[in-house]
Amino acid sequence: MNAIYCDTREKPQAIESLSEQIKKKGYELVRTKLYVGDYQLLSNPYLVVDRKQNLQEIIGNVTHDHKRFKAELERAQELGIHVIVLIEHSSAIKCIDDIRYWHNPRLKTSPKATTGNQLIKILNTMQMVYDVEFQFCAKNQTGNKIVEILEKGAVENGKTSKI
Repeated sequence: MNAIYCDTREKPQAIESLSEQIKKKGYELVRTKLYVGDYQLLSNPYLVVDRKQNLQEIIGNVTHDHKRFKAELERAQELGIHVIVLIEHSSAIKCIDDIRYWHNPRLKTSPKATTGNQLIKILNTMQMVYDVEFQFCAKNQTGNKIVEILEKGAVENGKTSKI
């Protein structure tokens, strides 16, 4: 069976359903500490998927935890690793531009909370500066999307899709 590596910092209960999707696609999920990201094919260490639970988590990463998140992206850049940040949210958000229609529920209690338009600007800037890519999926499709991203990266690197 082919293997997809999963970072040990991913909580088992949080990845239970995506783990099943990955197994149905013919991969074993092997838990190990990854230097960058959360998911990776052993045969292609230059592509990783970094999973985010929702838009609130990525907002926290690019605002409050900016220094840590930036350092991870810089490490990836130095090693030539392409990071795809996969943000689970809803089927309504398919790309960065769709975030403009999202209303941050935290704006009700905090007028300084990040708006959709502010988040779009931050993510677009990060894509340019750190060669990171932001993709989106509904929570019930995360495992399938991880496999799709990693297989596509394998094909683009001249390897077969089932490594």
